[in-house]
Amino acid sequence: MVGVSDAPGPVQAPAASRAPVGRPVLSLALAAMVEDVGAHSGAVYLLRPDEPVLEMAVTAGLPRAFAAPWERVGLSAPIPVADAVRGRQVVWVGSEEEMARRYPRIAVVLPFPFALAALPVATADRVYGAIFVTWPGAHPPELSDWEHDVLTSGCERLAMRMARADEENRPLGPEPDVLGAPGVAGTLGSVEAVRLVARLPYGLVSLDLHGRMSFVNPAAAELLGRPVGELLGTLPWVSVPWLNDPMYEDRYRASLISQQVVSFVALRPPGEWLSFRLYPSTSGLSVRISRARAVAEMTAGRRYPGPGPSRLVSISQVLSLAGALTEAVGVQDVVQLVADEVAPSVGSQALVVLGSQGGRLHVLGHRGYRDPRAVSALDGLPLSERTPGTHVLTSGVPAFFDSREQLERLYPDRQETPDGFAAWAYLPLIASGRPVGTCVLAYADRHVFPADERAVLNSLGGLIAQALERALLYDAEHRLAQGLQESLLPHSLARLPGIEAAARYLPATQGMEIGGDFYDLVPARPLAAAVIGDVQGHNVTAAALMGQIRTGVRAYTTVGQAPEEVMGSTNRLLIDLGAELFASCLYLRLDPARGRAVMARAGHPPPLLRRPDGRVRVLDLAGGPLLGIDAAAVYPTTEVSLAPGSVLALYTDGLVESPGMDIEDSLVDLGALFAEIGHQPLEQLADELVRHSVAARERVDDMAVLLLRASDAV
Repeated sequence: MVGVSDAPGPVQAPAASRAPVGRPVLSLALAAMVEDVGAHSGAVYLLRPDEPVLEMAVTAGLPRAFAAPWERVGLSAPIPVADAVRGRQVVWVGSEEEMARRYPRIAVVLPFPFALAALPVATADRVYGAIFVTWPGAHPPELSDWEHDVLTSGCERLAMRMARADEENRPLGPEPDVLGAPGVAGTLGSVEAVRLVARLPYGLVSLDLHGRMSFVNPAAAELLGRPVGELLGTLPWVSVPWLNDPMYEDRYRASLISQQVVSFVALRPPGEWLSFRLYPSTSGLSVRISRARAVAEMTAGRRYPGPGPSRLVSISQVLSLAGALTEAVGVQDVVQLVADEVAPSVGSQALVVLGSQGGRLHVLGHRGYRDPRAVSALDGLPLSERTPGTHVLTSGVPAFFDSREQLERLYPDRQETPDGFAAWAYLPLIASGRPVGTCVLAYADRHVFPADERAVLNSLGGLIAQALERALLYDAEHRLAQGLQESLLPHSLARLPGIEAAARYLPATQGMEIGGDFYDLVPARPLAAAVIGDVQGHNVTAAALMGQIRTGVRAYTTVGQAPEEVMGSTNRLLIDLGAELFASCLYLRLDPARGRAVMARAGHPPPLLRRPDGRVRVLDLAGGPLLGIDAAAVYPTTEVSLAPGSVLALYTDGLVESPGMDIEDSLVDLGALFAEIGHQPLEQLADELVRHSVAARERVDDMAVLLLRASDAV
């Protein structure tokens, strides 16, 4: 049985490929749980022994195709069964709205009203897999206590059976799905019933859970335009060309999952509209077909395109994975999501994402390779060299290799370190008509790529390419922003006589992680100065304006202006620059020899002063408006005693402002912490103040801290 131990060390488990023996334990346990709680469908997942992946072993109540995007689920994927295993708890999703909020990738593919419960199948020391069950939308929004107890006890019993199977070396594996018993094609149980239905003027069709037609009356065959014999046992959207549209199959799925009556109209070429009404049960659907005369009258004279695109299962799989890729920000996010979401869903055990730069391929990220030499051999390959990765990128045509023999036959001169895998899919990553890289998916065993799987992989390659293009652009902008930020802030604080200093800066985690907070020490004569400020915004514009303000403050300080003059001059500079952003600022002229500091404030949060005896108070300073508002603004000054051993804490509002928290409470908490630990060395003190700040942890705004301690030696 597949399993994983919570204890450290390797997991010993039989290979998943061994054939199951004995009674269908998984199917019986699942069927019992579904019946006991009155659920509609469910599935059992088994945890693989060799990789953190859940694989669907058996389903009940609905065709396996409905869950095609989640046949294989990475443990880190935001999917209910994976969450249940990671948290060792029941995961409940009570409505369509809650599914859209918590698991949007599932809601995109299955936007129907149903409730779901997912539970781990585990003993005290080992996780074997997970189970989910679903109810139609009529289920109450909460899971009842007795349903919870029935499901958890069922999972516990199944886990114990699996543990015993492990001990007895009886592997459990995939089993036949538990679906309703198929009907007898062409009959309804009695000759008279068949005659009755045959006389009805509208069409009647019976579909099994897989969507196959098990009964078709003559009126339905006439309306569909095909003989009864050609329809029985087939899927309507396969045997009837004008029903080959994902929308119609989606209606069948909606009716089965929600167990609600669903209807739609479809155009039978050249211009006849038919109405379909689907009546579901747990064993299949009854379909009534009639002419939609009202629709035909409204649409008379219009021309319509031919049948729709390909099968919905492929589209649903792409939709689910596309939702994951939209969450990627940087390149490593893309690599991680491909590893967690794409690779498990298509059965791949390893991947490499290659980017193109300077006429060469470069490894952007990889997962699953045990020998690092196999990956490093791909890094730096010239695009002119004939390898699968370079050829796919330059030609734009994907390549699929079912076996190593096929790969070596087509690329006999390939000089790459053997990677231990047996099949590969090379996908060109083309975005906006420009090649951005290659994605290599590797398979541990020989793997045949049928046409529909190749189509899905090609579609995924396009989505990965778009995500990668965005990520490369983001990373480039992020490096530029970081470089700009680093160039505008001081690399080290100037040494001031009689003053010890320490500073910290954290950008907001939203946007490009660049902002307008700044600080500086200016070793001017006869007296030094310190400044801290905050320009509106978290972007390059705010950072550039911050650099201009900092330069202006330094210049006005160096020429000997008084604190109120420095603030006034900086205010007029900001207005003259024509900037639409405002800035707060706190400026200090330091005189440690006299133990004094003169401060001017422009709409900035008040500093904290910790006296040598440990008492802390908020300095109530006179001040003026924000810089950049009023050219005639005046900035009065306040003189503060700065005895040896005193510590001034200057900060921007990002340290104390947090959504849902009163700023006065934050300031009180900061003052209490400052009083308690203010005796520590400044570098350690700066780290502690940032670490204990709730606002700094959430980082919805930039944050700067500047600490100044007056010393005895001047």
